[in-house]
Amino acid sequence: MVLKIGVLGSTNGTDLPAVVESIQGGELQGLAEIAVVISDKEDSGILEKAQGYGLNNLYINPRDDEGKRKEREAYDREVVEVLNREEIELVMLIGYMKLMSPEFVEGEFKNRTMNIHPSLLPAYAGGMDLNVHEEVLDRGCKVTGCSLIYIDEGADTGPIILQRAVPVLDGDTPETLKARVQEAEQTVLIEAIKILTILFILFILFIFFGVLLLLIFFIFFLFFFFCLCKATLFFK
Repeated sequence: MVLKIGVLGSTNGTDLPAVVESIQGGELQGLAEIAVVISDKEDSGILEKAQGYGLNNLYINPRDDEGKRKEREAYDREVVEVLNREEIELVMLIGYMKLMSPEFVEGEFKNRTMNIHPSLLPAYAGGMDLNVHEEVLDRGCKVTGCSLIYIDEGADTGPIILQRAVPVLDGDTPETLKARVQEAEQTVLIEAIKILTILFILFILFIFFGVLLLLIFFIFFLFFFFCLCKATLFFK
């Protein structure tokens, strides 16, 4: 029982290698697999990384044949079609710059789509990349971090799954702070996948043993009914 993960990304995909390497020979080995990496940017770093690891990867053009930008709903339907074809059970957004449509958020992948954000939400919700770390430093924050959430229709407003704090050090620049926050992001992603995989396995086992108990009960009932019928015939 392996959890099948689909990854959506638009940028460099810095967090992807840590997850892949954990699956290939770390904590997640035998527990999960990345079945597909999808990007809306043909030259994105995340697709390049996926190709380097030999992962199934796909570019889905956000524009139609006439060069017009597709509606969010139309684009997301294409994404869902691929996710279903690959039998994806968990979706991870890593640097995915597209806001998901309500149709996707409230659809079959509701509470199965996670996004990592480089702040301790709700602080700096909606911020992106270096802008978040610049604002943290400008405001003199002593602690920042990252948050893993389930997506909703807002920008970084979904339910929080996990968070990890990262201290702000004297002399930090947006770049040095970003690097340490990304290390925390990778730890959080691996931890969350591990927890969700274990819960997924327990759920499957619960269903299996539940069905098994029902089957045993049904057989016992048939046996009892058969014995009762024979006893009734005997005493006649």
